[in-house]
Amino acid sequence: MDCTSMPEPLRQALHQLVSEAVMNCQEVLRYTEPNVAHDWTRMTLYRATDASDTLDMASLLIAAYCQQHTDISLDTLASYLQTRQQRSRAAGPRESDRQEIAGMLGAAPPPESDSDARRWYSWGSGYASGGLMSEADEQRMFTEACLHGLRARLCDDVDALDNFLPPPVAALARKVAEVLEEPQPATV
Repeated sequence: MDCTSMPEPLRQALHQLVSEAVMNCQEVLRYTEPNVAHDWTRMTLYRATDASDTLDMASLLIAAYCQQHTDISLDTLASYLQTRQQRSRAAGPRESDRQEIAGMLGAAPPPESDSDARRWYSWGSGYASGGLMSEADEQRMFTEACLHGLRARLCDDVDALDNFLPPPVAALARKVAEVLEEPQPATV
């Protein structure tokens, strides 16, 4: 495979696409907050799928470059794209998704005989109690604060942070936004 550095136009396109995906992810987080509960279903799905589609575009641009300008085989390219684990949103939620939600919401567990369903149910219940991300994770809080602070600075709406974020995240997001503020020239 060609080991030269990434061409500058491709690098710039990827930076743009990743930035767009991050902004969509920030919107997903924003619409999970209680003050926007009236619209959370529609907007979280729109923004999550926008982020996914944007990252798919980034992956496919890289793949197109590799296919046209390197000696990478199609099998290797398919393995890098992880096509075996890809699934279409058009197919809708799978049984595993329904079992995971059942576990999150404390519904009755599936029968002992269905080990796959029980595994997904267990994942879901892990989110709800004592397991996966049940307590405030400093890294997750920092990531959310960075995303919200960046968005607030770009939109020049730092005061809105207090309207929809939990106080610790809002305070950290405010600090991030302040750091991102352009420094004013020194006066003599």
